[in-house]
Amino acid sequence: MTYIREAAALGGKMKDNGSARPSGRDGRKLLLSAHAVTVPLVRPFITAVRRTTVLESVLVEVRDADGRSGWGEAPISAVTGATTAGVIASVHGPLQTHLESDDGSDDLSAALSRIAGSAERSAARMAVDCALHDLAARRAGLPLYRYLGGRHNRILTDMTLSVDGPAALARAAAAHRAAGFDCVKVKLDAHGDPVAKLRAVRDAVGVDARVRIDANQAFTADEAIRFITALEDDGVDLELVEQPVPAGDWDGLARVTSNVRTPILADESVWTVKDLHRLIDAGAAAMVNIKLAKTGGLTPAMELAATAKAAGIGVLVGCMMESGVGIGAAAAFASALASESRAEVPQDLDGGLWLRESPVEGGSRYSGSTIVLDDAPGTGITRLRKPQPQR
Repeated sequence: MTYIREAAALGGKMKDNGSARPSGRDGRKLLLSAHAVTVPLVRPFITAVRRTTVLESVLVEVRDADGRSGWGEAPISAVTGATTAGVIASVHGPLQTHLESDDGSDDLSAALSRIAGSAERSAARMAVDCALHDLAARRAGLPLYRYLGGRHNRILTDMTLSVDGPAALARAAAAHRAAGFDCVKVKLDAHGDPVAKLRAVRDAVGVDARVRIDANQAFTADEAIRFITALEDDGVDLELVEQPVPAGDWDGLARVTSNVRTPILADESVWTVKDLHRLIDAGAAAMVNIKLAKTGGLTPAMELAATAKAAGIGVLVGCMMESGVGIGAAAAFASALASESRAEVPQDLDGGLWLRESPVEGGSRYSGSTIVLDDAPGTGITRLRKPQPQR
């Protein structure tokens, strides 16, 4: 079941399964409310850095004086340093203050600029930024993906395989391939034989499927070069290898990139435009994984993507463990970036597929390996879903 704990819109105190809808009755033009949710996963999610069986997230609603709402999400993760209590405090404190203009207006563009300049954690800024974009799209009467400039309401995603041994990885890969996934991303840690694992996956999915690796910083540069070269020599065709070395090891990342043929995708190394410029200057990677929880929402993500494009750096749109609220915003962003030729490239947005149920009604949905974006104004999210009894 989904367990929802709502934080009162003004006081920040927690109420289990209560109702704390903002009404604007205190005179504020834009009012935020936070909803802490916990959703069980369909199976454990295991990487080189963590193991989890639940999604923990904070859903944020912004409501204007006319009663329109927008929704955003702050995924709780050790990667971003976001905690439930910390996000709620940010939303009801500094980020709410940033929404209040000196002239009393509810200019969403100005509010977005102030949120982007905030010193609050990126995941909290993501939630408010995405909620404001959702509200702006609803005011414009456009689906969010079209409001951002996108044309495609169907976005492909890969499927992640948790850290495991060769036989288990092969079984999981074959099952997802049979379910229609043409792209799998294999999580690796520093244990076991990565060549045996990837050979098993490649044999299971066939030669036509895309196979990606995500090492989550698990290796040294020498180790990464050694196993990637071995895979290349063994004929295991890889689309990319994501973040093989620790985030701060720029020299190591650049050394891996220059010593292997497989494209290297930077993830944890790049959060900001400043990080991206450092990557470009170092020649450290051919691609970057842009996640809204790292950038702080759609506004900085668009800037990051534009900078990458100008430098010839490829972009993959990714996610943390998130519900359809965050996935819908990220998929709309991916739509805005997609040309006709890039529309069929799978993004890294399978987070919502790991949940037993969605914590909201409406919004984006999955159809196999495809994310289908709602054509209603904004994200199409209508409300929080009431907790369902366990069966």
